[in-house]
Amino acid sequence: MRSFWLAFVPLFVAVDPIAVVPLFAALCGEMEESARRRVIAQSVTTALVVAIGFIFIGKLLLRMLGVTEPDFLVAGGALLFVIALADLVAGTERRRHAISEATIGAVPLGVPLIVGPAVLTTSLLLRDAPEVGVTVTTLAVTVNILLTGLALLWSRVLLGWLGAAGTRVLSKLASLILAALAVMFMRRGVEGIIALMHKT
Repeated sequence: MRSFWLAFVPLFVAVDPIAVVPLFAALCGEMEESARRRVIAQSVTTALVVAIGFIFIGKLLLRMLGVTEPDFLVAGGALLFVIALADLVAGTERRRHAISEATIGAVPLGVPLIVGPAVLTTSLLLRDAPEVGVTVTTLAVTVNILLTGLALLWSRVLLGWLGAAGTRVLSKLASLILAALAVMFMRRGVEGIIALMHKT
C-alpha cells in the first residue's frame, strides 16, 4: 500500500481532477445527459490507452534517443515545474474552441486535459522508481483516471458544492504540490548525473 500511495498522490496531483471538472462543464454544459456520458466514456478510454501505452513504450523511446534516466529526471522535473508554475500564475481557465461532439472526449478532454505532459512525465519517473515500479504505476494511473471519470459524472454536483472559489483554491494547492514534486525530481536527476560523472 505504501508503494501505491507513493504513486497515487503525485499522479492525482498531475491529473488534477478538480481542475478538469470546470473545463468539462464549460465544454459540455449544454449537452444532453446521454451525450455527456458518451463524452466521458470516450475521454476515460482515450486517457487510459495513452497513459498505459506510454508507461510501457516511453522508456524504449528514450533509450532509442540515448536519454539516460537522470537526464529524464531533470527534464521531466523542469517540465512539471513549468506546468505547475503556469497553473499557479495564470490559472486553469482555457479558451473554448469549436470542437466536434464526436471527438471532444478524445481531444481535448482525454488528451491533454486528463492525460497531459505532467501525467506522462510523472508516470515514467515513477515506473523507474525502485519503491514503485511498472505494476504499481499502471494501477495508480488507472485508478486516477477512473476517479476523474467519476468526478466528471458528478461534475454538476461537485461544482455546486465547491463553488468557483473552492475549485480555484484546490487547483492552486494541487499545482503547488506538483511544483514541490518537480523540484524533488530535478534534485534526484542532478544527483544521478553527478554519480555518472564520477563513474566515468
